[in-house]
Amino acid sequence: MRHSSLFLACFLVAVPLVVSRGQDSVGLAQDSVVHPDRWPTARSPIGLDDAIETRIGELIGKMTLRQKVGQVIQADIGSIQPDDLKTYPLGSILNGGNSAPGGNNRAAAKDWLLLADAFYNASRECDLQGGPFIPLLWGTDAVHGHNNIVGATYFPHNIGLGATRNPALLRKIGEITAREIRVTGQEWTFAPTIAVVRDDRWGRTYEGYAEHPEVTASYTGELIEGIQGVAGDPSFLQGEHVIATAKHFVGDGGTTGGKDQGNNQMSEEDLRDLQAAGYPVAINHGVQCVMASFSEWQGKRLHGHKGLLTDVLKGRMGFDGFIVGDWNAHAQVPGCTATDALPVLEAGLDMYMAADSWRGLFETMLRQAESGDVDMARLDDAVRRILRVKLRAGLFEADSPSSRPLAGKFDELGKPEHRAVARQAVRESLVLLKNNGGVLPLRPNATIVVAGDGADNIGKQSGGWTLSWQGTGNSNDDFPGGTSIYEGIRRQVRAAGGRAILVGDGKPVADSSAMKPAAAIIVFGEDPYAEFQGDVETLAYKPGDDKDYRLLKSYSDRGVPTIAVFLTGRPLWVNREINASDAFVAAWLPGSEGIGVADVLLADRQGQVQYDFKGKLSYSWPRTPMQTPLNVGQAEYDPLFAYGYGLTYSDSTTLPQLSEQASGGETALNLTRYFDRGRAIPPWRIVLASEAERMVLTETRGGTANDAIRVVSADESAQEDIRTITWTGKGQASFALAAENPVDLSAPEFASASIKIRLRVDTPPSSDVTFALATSGGSKSVSLGERISGQQPGVWQELSVPVANLGTGDALKSVTAAMVIQTSGTFKMSLAKVQLDLL
Repeated sequence: MRHSSLFLACFLVAVPLVVSRGQDSVGLAQDSVVHPDRWPTARSPIGLDDAIETRIGELIGKMTLRQKVGQVIQADIGSIQPDDLKTYPLGSILNGGNSAPGGNNRAAAKDWLLLADAFYNASRECDLQGGPFIPLLWGTDAVHGHNNIVGATYFPHNIGLGATRNPALLRKIGEITAREIRVTGQEWTFAPTIAVVRDDRWGRTYEGYAEHPEVTASYTGELIEGIQGVAGDPSFLQGEHVIATAKHFVGDGGTTGGKDQGNNQMSEEDLRDLQAAGYPVAINHGVQCVMASFSEWQGKRLHGHKGLLTDVLKGRMGFDGFIVGDWNAHAQVPGCTATDALPVLEAGLDMYMAADSWRGLFETMLRQAESGDVDMARLDDAVRRILRVKLRAGLFEADSPSSRPLAGKFDELGKPEHRAVARQAVRESLVLLKNNGGVLPLRPNATIVVAGDGADNIGKQSGGWTLSWQGTGNSNDDFPGGTSIYEGIRRQVRAAGGRAILVGDGKPVADSSAMKPAAAIIVFGEDPYAEFQGDVETLAYKPGDDKDYRLLKSYSDRGVPTIAVFLTGRPLWVNREINASDAFVAAWLPGSEGIGVADVLLADRQGQVQYDFKGKLSYSWPRTPMQTPLNVGQAEYDPLFAYGYGLTYSDSTTLPQLSEQASGGETALNLTRYFDRGRAIPPWRIVLASEAERMVLTETRGGTANDAIRVVSADESAQEDIRTITWTGKGQASFALAAENPVDLSAPEFASASIKIRLRVDTPPSSDVTFALATSGGSKSVSLGERISGQQPGVWQELSVPVANLGTGDALKSVTAAMVIQTSGTFKMSLAKVQLDLL
């Protein structure tokens, strides 16, 4: 029937490097068998201390079975309360990307320290049943600074740091990050990531320093010592230093297709030489923790790979710290679940990251230990390794977190000296790809327009792993002391007597000087993402969306010198945007100190260069959207910009017009995939609406619309890979996958297609539920009531709704929402996938 509700109207309009092999080998010896004698040896500079080992033996001899099981389990603070530690003697806690005191990602630094004390004090009250007290470890994802804390220093992400080619700078960054972590009471960071990225479609590309192991290997030791201190020094792992983690062992940067948590099919030789190059360096510099990878090697999950974890890492490389798992990754090993995973312990994992499954895992493993199913020698070895690190870190002698060095010294967070290093890192990370006519540097005593959705947006320039896991939903107010790129430019231009005008969204402004300025700086790029939610199918930049291109053209077509500043977590095909610019700068994800961009783009008051461009590509830049994997040294290597490329102000290179033709329609608008792995797939986005309010979700975890409907992220097979939607019954409300601009779905092949939805009914609806496809001219809905009400709660199902039942002909030329689910009653469902199924 035709839908007459006014409510639906809200959706209706709207330098060449020689390497040893031609390319990464795949399909060789597909049996996942390793040969440890072919791997490099390493040697920790610490060595086993007789006194510590004797003390460990005494502790293990006194520990209860409950304590031993507890030591190998880590819980996320989002699923455990301090009082739980009075019953469960766990060895560790962590804060995942979206976990914070009280569930508030913007909690004050003092709240973090208070929570650290609360967990520590509760663990001291645990009923140990005669066993010795074992101090707790708190791990945090401080991957580009202490990035969970408001007011901390956020450094450029690793892809930008890779472009600096400055290992000494990396040591400073490690030192500063450790100092700021100590302020809020944690002792351990899950960094550095030393993956070598071989396919830029991977959503974690920006967490890697380079596509070639030379950069990663040159950084690893400096970072480890910056974070941990130097082995043998009194401050090692103590005072101003914390425990570092080399991750993810091993091969996650080389999965087929760049799929996160996917399958690395490299030969053992390539796995060793390309993917594992940083690990011997890390061990040689005293790293105390290694995190196992989610991924597979030749079809076998790394969390269950004894050959790599035990025989290679602990055996051949002599690693004597402990191996920690990734977020519930033990559940992905065949024969294991989140709460029952002994094969993972047997393979060599020492600490399970049982983020929200810790209670069930503890109870299951305790029963298994009591019944004799646990290899006690292996359990004792895992406990020994964990205690070894805790003793080396001085935790047995330390009191509550707030009593330790630097704790509570909140002026250390983002202090000027720290921000100065971050600002230097921004300057040195910028890569100049084009500077036709020597348009840069710009004289600051002029009128300069700054535009683009990244211009005055510290959250966007900081990317993922910033205050929240995906880095979304942040405003400039969340970064006290930080500077957006526009603000940095404004300060320097104003000081030189010029004028910087911020123009929003490319819209004309009343100020005539903004129409023909001396120059226009357009800041744009990828929106924040993390991990699998950032996986892409091609390297085309925002296919089907030409907003940024049109903005650039609006200035370049008027003869205004136009400078593009591209924010990105990977090299992307942006030929049109490069052509529309006189200068093009890859700024990566620079973090909180956007003023570092101004330092390089702007001359001083006398027109002289302040800082020259130093950055060199550590990733090859693609010539086409489909040119991936693209890595220096491979056969027929032909990038647009080669590994090591980067202009300086002394270069007079003129970049000719680039081809804007993408073969095979790689830049076509996504018409068939609407929602998957916890996120809407562009151009589609999640929109909630009630009778009183409409909101576009920008926060990854969810939101609410006037109390009538709320959405949160949840886990099915991976972290936050589904959304749970709750209708509260407080008025009519809808969940939609809508496009900012109408989309044409009128192609003949769509006429016989169906929209397929994978969903789970959590609470049956109290009134009818409808499904609609909205267009600029109206909408048509069908009832899902019988199909949903008859389903058993908690069971996943697939529903198919024929497109022909929702609209036909010209109406489908302007689709504004591919799916609108609406009800006025109470209803709760979880959504996993929505796509157009072509028959």
